[in-house]
Amino acid sequence: MSKTIMIVDDSASLRQVVSIALTGAGYDVVEAFDGRDALTKLDGRKIHLVISDVNMPRLDGIGFVQEMKTVPAYKFTPVIMLTTESGDAKKRQGQEAGAKAWVVKPFQPQQMLNAVAKLVLP
Repeated sequence: MSKTIMIVDDSASLRQVVSIALTGAGYDVVEAFDGRDALTKLDGRKIHLVISDVNMPRLDGIGFVQEMKTVPAYKFTPVIMLTTESGDAKKRQGQEAGAKAWVVKPFQPQQMLNAVAKLVLP
C-alpha cells in the first residue's frame, strides 16, 4: 500500500512540481490550496506526511500545522515546511508548531524526496 502525502501550497505550479516528484516516487498525493482547504481534507484518512508552504492566504502554514496537531488522528503526522522563509525566528515558529523539517525554495526535487524518505517510514 502506498503512503499518502498532503501538499499544501497556494501556488498551483509548485503543487504540480511536488506532486509529480512524489507520484513518480510511488506516493499518493492529496493537494490543498491553503491551510483552511487542507483542514477540510483531514477527513480521517491516513496522511503519512504533510508538506506545507508557510505564507498562504486565509490560514498560513504555521497556523495550519498548529490546528492539525490538535486533531488526534493527525497529532503525530510529520510535517515538512517548504517555503521561501529562511529566517531562524520563522523556523523556530515552525518547529514549535510541530514541523520536523524545513526545505527552502527553490529546491531540487531529489532534496525534497530525501527529506520525505527520512520522515515516511516503510
